[in-house]
Amino acid sequence: MSGRGRQPDAAGLLDEALVRAVHRTGASGGSVYLLDQEEQTLVTAVMCGGPAEVTEPWWRLAVSRQSPAPQAVREDRLVWVGSQEDMARQYPRSAATFPHRTTMACVPLRGVHHCWGALSLSWHVGRSSQITRRDRGQIFFGARRIARVLDEAGHRPEIPDRPRVVPVHLAATEPVQPALAAADLVERLPEGVLAMDRTGRVTFVSNTAVDLLGRTHEQVLGRLLWEAVPWLGTGACMETYRAAWFSGEPVACTAERPPGRSFDIRLYPDGSGISVLLTPGRAAGAATEAAAAAGRIHQLMHLAAALTETVSVQDVVDLIEELVLPTFGADGLIMATAEAGRLVSIGSLGYDREVIDRLEGLPMDADVTPVGHALATGAPSFFANRAELSHGYPGTPQLSDKQAWAFLPLITSGRPIGCCVLAYSRPHDFSVDERATLTPLASLIAQALDRARLYDAKHDLAHALQKRLLPHALPTVAGLNVAARYLPTSHGLDIGGDFYDLVRLTDTSVAAVIGDVQGHDVTAAALMGQVRTAIHSHAVSGAGASPDKVLGRTNRDLTDLDPGRFITCLYAHVDLADRQVTFASAGHPPPLLHRPGHRATTVEVDPGPPLGIGFEAPYAVTTLSVPAGAVLALYTDGLVETPGTDIDETTADIARALADSSGLPLHDIIDSLVRRACPTGQHADDIALLLLQPTA
Repeated sequence: MSGRGRQPDAAGLLDEALVRAVHRTGASGGSVYLLDQEEQTLVTAVMCGGPAEVTEPWWRLAVSRQSPAPQAVREDRLVWVGSQEDMARQYPRSAATFPHRTTMACVPLRGVHHCWGALSLSWHVGRSSQITRRDRGQIFFGARRIARVLDEAGHRPEIPDRPRVVPVHLAATEPVQPALAAADLVERLPEGVLAMDRTGRVTFVSNTAVDLLGRTHEQVLGRLLWEAVPWLGTGACMETYRAAWFSGEPVACTAERPPGRSFDIRLYPDGSGISVLLTPGRAAGAATEAAAAAGRIHQLMHLAAALTETVSVQDVVDLIEELVLPTFGADGLIMATAEAGRLVSIGSLGYDREVIDRLEGLPMDADVTPVGHALATGAPSFFANRAELSHGYPGTPQLSDKQAWAFLPLITSGRPIGCCVLAYSRPHDFSVDERATLTPLASLIAQALDRARLYDAKHDLAHALQKRLLPHALPTVAGLNVAARYLPTSHGLDIGGDFYDLVRLTDTSVAAVIGDVQGHDVTAAALMGQVRTAIHSHAVSGAGASPDKVLGRTNRDLTDLDPGRFITCLYAHVDLADRQVTFASAGHPPPLLHRPGHRATTVEVDPGPPLGIGFEAPYAVTTLSVPAGAVLALYTDGLVETPGTDIDETTADIARALADSSGLPLHDIIDSLVRRACPTGQHADDIALLLLQPTA
C-alpha cells in the first residue's frame, strides 16, 4: 500500500514539531527531553542538529541537577544561557562538563495536566547573547506546539534508551559525490577531505582521506565518522566534534592512528554540516602527549566539578556509577569503608549480594587482600587479569567472575577512610593515562565521601529530632475527619521548621495549628518544638481562650526567649457543635475552604505580626461557618511559593486542585495538592498540610 496521504504517527508529529521549533527560532539544533517520573530524570527522546553521540553525556539528567533543562522543569520557567560565561556563573558543574561556546534556551513542556519534560534549543556563536521578547515568544510557541502533540497522543511516550535523531533540513537519502569538477579540485589538495552532514554521517570523502584513514569509500560513506573509523571516536576527538557542533566555530585537534601515526584534524562547521581536513603529521609525539594530557585534565575537571555537588554518601556512589564507570570502561564497582577494623560496603554495582557479604568478612591484613594493602599503604593497585591478582595475593579467594581490577585507596587528611574497587568482566591493561587519572581521582572521591559521611550523620540526627518534635499521630475526634502531611525540602538537610498540630479542647471542640519557623536547620527544628509546646500549653490550659489570646500569649513567651527568628502561625478554633471555625493569624498564609458544590476559596484572615519578633499587637479574629462535608486546608508557604511565579496565581491553582479532588479521602486530596504544587516531585521549601472535614 502506498504511504501517500498516510497521517504521521505520534513520533512523527513530535519530530515535526521539534524541527519546526528549531526553524522558527533560528536555532542550530534542539532536543526534546521527556520526564521519567519514576526515576525523576529528564531523558532525551528526539533531537536534531547533530548526531546523538555529540550529546551523549547529557542524554539523561536528574531533575535535581543544577543544569538548564532540569531547572526549567523544577521552576516551570524559561532558562536562558546567553554565553559560556553565563554557563560558568550560573551552572559551574555544567560548565565543566559542557565547555563549549554556545547560546542555549530551555523551557518546560507544560501540558494540560502535567509537565511532559523540556525543550532545549542551542545557537551557534555569533548570535546575540540577549533574549528579546520576540525570541521568548517563538521559544514558548514551539514548546506549546510540542506539548500539544504529547497531550493529543493520549499516553506518555515510551522513555527511549537513546535519542532518535531527525534532520533539520531535508537531505538526500543516499550519500552522493559532488560534481566531477569539484571532486577533481579536492583530489588535487595534499590534505584529505571529507564532509559530514548535521547528523554526523559522511557524505563525501576524497581518495587522499580514505588512504590516510586506512579505509575504503564504501566503509566510510553514509556512516557516522567515529563508527567507520573508531580511533577518531576517542575522548579528545569527540570533545572537538562537540565544540564544532555547539559553537559553529572552526576547531582543531590531533589524533593518533595506530600504530603511532598522528594527524592534524581541522573541522569547519556551518548550518549544513562540517567539512574536515586531515593533514598527516610526524610520528606521534609531543602533540599526542599534549592532547592526552589535556584529555586527562578535562576528565578530572569534569569529575571534580560533579563531586562538588554530591551531598550524601549515596550521591557519591551514584555519581561514580554514572560517570566514573563509563569513563574508564568498568562494569563493576565496590565502595567500602573501614569501620572498627572491618570492611563495610556502602555501595556496589555488578556484584551479587552474596559476594559483597563474603568480601566484608575477609580480614583487613595488608598481606592477604589488595583492599587491606590499599588501606594500609595508601597506594593503589592495578591487576590486568586474574593471574596478576593471584600472583600478588595467592590467599585471596575467587569471589566473582571479574577479570581485572583497580583498587583505589580513599585517603583524606592522611587517614584511610575506605577503598573504591573498579572491576572489569574481561582482562584490561591499565594504561599510563588511566593510572595517572585514577590516582588523583581517588583523592577527590575520598574528600567527597568524607563530606558526605558528615552530612549523613547530621541529617540522621536532625531527622530523628524532627520526627520526635512533630506529632506521631493526631487525636481521633468524633465528627471530624483529619489528615496531615509533612514533606521536607528536596535539598539540604531535609529538615525545617514547618509544623502542624491538632489539640483536643473539649468533646466538641479542637484547635488546629499550622506554622513555619524561619530556616532549614537543627535550630529551626528545635525552635519549632518550643513553639508547638507553647501553643499546646496555652490552648489546653485555657480551653475557652480565643485564638487571638493563644497567639498573644505564645508571642510573649517567644519574645522572652529572644529566638532570633520569626515564626508565622495560623490558629483555628473548631467548634463542631455550631459548625464554626474561628481563626487568628500571625503572618501566615490564609487557609482554603471548599464547600460541597462550590468553588474553593481563600479565607480572608487579617494577619497579625509573626511570633517572636518582639512586637506585641492584638491579633484579629475571623469566624465563618463550615458545613458538614466541607474541607478546610491549612498549609505552609512551601505549597504555594515557587520562584518566578505569582503567589496569588499559585494559590488559586491549589484552590482549583482542592475543588477538583472533592469527594476523595483526605489523604488522597493531599496527594493531589502536592502533585499540583510539585509536578516534578522537587520543592525548594518544606511543606506542611493539615486538612479538616466536619462530618454529619
